[in-house]
Amino acid sequence: MEKIKTPLVAKEVLLPFILITSLFALWGFANDMTNPMVAAFGTLMELSNAKAAWVQLAFYGGYATMAIPAALFVRKYSYKKGILLGLGLYAFGALLFYPAAQYEAFGFFLMSLYVLTFGLAFLETTASPFIMAMGDPKTATRRLNLAQAFNPFGSLLGMFVASTFILSHLQSDQRDTDGNLLFDSLDFTEKAVIKTQDLSLISTPYIVLGFVVIAMFILIALTKMPDFGTTVSTSNASQTFKRLLKKPIYREGVVAQMFSVGAQIMCWTFIIQYAGSLGISKATAQNYNIVAMGIFLSSRFISTFLMKFINSKKLLMLFGIGGILSMLGVIFFENIIGLYFLVATSAFMSLMFPTIYGVALEDLEEEDISLGAAGLVMAIVGGALMPPLQGWIIDFGTLGTLKAINASFSLPLLCFCMVTLYGYRTFKIHKNS
Repeated sequence: MEKIKTPLVAKEVLLPFILITSLFALWGFANDMTNPMVAAFGTLMELSNAKAAWVQLAFYGGYATMAIPAALFVRKYSYKKGILLGLGLYAFGALLFYPAAQYEAFGFFLMSLYVLTFGLAFLETTASPFIMAMGDPKTATRRLNLAQAFNPFGSLLGMFVASTFILSHLQSDQRDTDGNLLFDSLDFTEKAVIKTQDLSLISTPYIVLGFVVIAMFILIALTKMPDFGTTVSTSNASQTFKRLLKKPIYREGVVAQMFSVGAQIMCWTFIIQYAGSLGISKATAQNYNIVAMGIFLSSRFISTFLMKFINSKKLLMLFGIGGILSMLGVIFFENIIGLYFLVATSAFMSLMFPTIYGVALEDLEEEDISLGAAGLVMAIVGGALMPPLQGWIIDFGTLGTLKAINASFSLPLLCFCMVTLYGYRTFKIHKNS
């Protein structure tokens, strides 16, 4: 008897799958348009690297704040309502960039990013388990990897916008023939004029993004979504958390996810500072980030294909080892070779987030999935906590025989070690339990 092949995505849910998958690109755009703003705000507001990295603390801190409320909202209502609320918060936070630019206050920009990521927390908490529910549970991790593969498309567009429409036009980043910033030598009045112009330049893409998100809100509101994937829970949230904490694959997955996101955000945020230490301008350095994202995108499709033949947990372990090796190159090559290693690291980061997410959730009861997903979204806080720490290390200038910028990548190195350990444990140890 011929075996019937189960489709990755059934025809009846293809349109909802496409629309929800587009959201992955939408939050990828915000993520990677924001990463280079750490360096831009650092120069413009004359901040240390550690304080400039508060941009990431605000951005990814929003995930930690809102992930659990988002999951509770979805438990009570539906995936569609959770997505619509997320889009509403996303748009509101983006539009707050207009008054932030008028007040020229760094704290106002941080608040805008914080509110914006309230919306992203709703979207990530809701969209990923919704995608996993759109088909056979056995292909859920592959389906999520496919949807997540479109996240880098948004990321690439965000990087392109940041490079083409922001970084290359920043007057505060103009340099002399020796590569030194001219902004540093200006008087207060000259700096004030440039600050007003550059902050307006930074805010404009976010304001436009706000209106794009509103259009997406209307489109999804008018589209009928499947009502599967949610159940009325028979237990309260505390009982769910107790069950989740008893599952080692899930519990360790949350920790691994925190380190995975931390590594990803540090590598993409500080690639500009790494290139800057070699005398490369912000706009040119952002081109290296774009190449890194192109590698990330290609590798995510390749890794999704490889999962047809290689256990996803084993693949996670192997990619973690690749990340470790590339970080060693970043640390010990204090020249353009180190920058090449940093760019290449994106190939190994590509499958980590969706694979950890899928593996951690795959054995959960259906009523526990929404809060389980929230825990994994909260783990994105790794992207909030680790960049300021790396920025603090960079501010030292030198550490022993190494430049501090090179030594600071020992933090992503540690993160890749933790991800590799999770891949090993889920592949070799937990599979027997």
